[in-house]
Amino acid sequence: MTAPLAERLAAAAGGDRVALARLLSVVERGGDPARDLAALAYRRPPPYSVGLTGAPGAGKSTLTSRLITVARAGWPRDGAGAEPVDQVAVLAVDPSSPFSGGAILGDRVRMQDHATDPSVFIRSMATRGHLGGLALAVPEAVRLLGAAGLGLVIVETVGVGQMEVEVASATDTTVVVVTPGWGDSMQANKAGLLEVADVLVVNKADRPGVREARRDLEQMLDLSRSAPGDWRPPVIETVAATGEGVAELWAAVSRHRAHLTHTGALAARRSARLAEELKKVLVAQVLTEVTEVSAGEGFAAAVEATAAGRLDPYTAVDRLLAAVRGRGAAERPAR
Repeated sequence: MTAPLAERLAAAAGGDRVALARLLSVVERGGDPARDLAALAYRRPPPYSVGLTGAPGAGKSTLTSRLITVARAGWPRDGAGAEPVDQVAVLAVDPSSPFSGGAILGDRVRMQDHATDPSVFIRSMATRGHLGGLALAVPEAVRLLGAAGLGLVIVETVGVGQMEVEVASATDTTVVVVTPGWGDSMQANKAGLLEVADVLVVNKADRPGVREARRDLEQMLDLSRSAPGDWRPPVIETVAATGEGVAELWAAVSRHRAHLTHTGALAARRSARLAEELKKVLVAQVLTEVTEVSAGEGFAAAVEATAAGRLDPYTAVDRLLAAVRGRGAAERPAR
């Protein structure tokens, strides 16, 4: 199976978007093909990734569309021109739905300005059986997109629940989007947003309340960011509908990337994310093993023996795991 996957990955790297879409479907479905594909993709350097998260209706999709335009064109900053991004991918992630649909299809409509651009790839992301769910499927998809030659990957989530924040923050730069009149000023802290935010955006800044929203964010940053030399998330005001402030947002993302690279934090951050990813893979593998064990004949016998007092639960589990792992330790005496 690895050879056909390698051929398809080579085709995707050559610009074949159909091949790339099919490979992403392999990631979503999981199983052995996804493992083989991960073995290929993880041999190549990752792309730079930007996560966008915020409450539904904050304008993230329109903001993403505008951000693509600016990134593709390049942005002059500090008196020098930034190189335009050649290849951009967008993953629109909906943890609440097992299929691509609903709001995600609306996201694609709002990004239709890029539908005919061969250098922009937009994909709705869902999990249809991947071991570990979206928490593992998204990082693998990001790595796959990088292996296919897309240098920038934007991961957009539909909300600010625990899963959405976790997925969006598994990126190099995390952008948190709020709107004027967003409600309780402590809500961002409750959702863990300030802990993951590298750039804060007040979108729809043409509405009343933008000054109060910015003030609340700055005050919370004053309380939570105190170490000298730390990166302080800038607060950017945007109006995605008109494009106002989006160039400044891209400049802030670029500054954060430069900061990470200059301080060595980019490599450290990626290493820490890989460590968490490995832990998630371990947990997922163990859960799979537990499911297999509990479905076997030996499990029912172990339940019966434990209920009868012939085994304690720990010895029963030791024997079950020894049997399924083939360690030959099933005859371990009861304690």
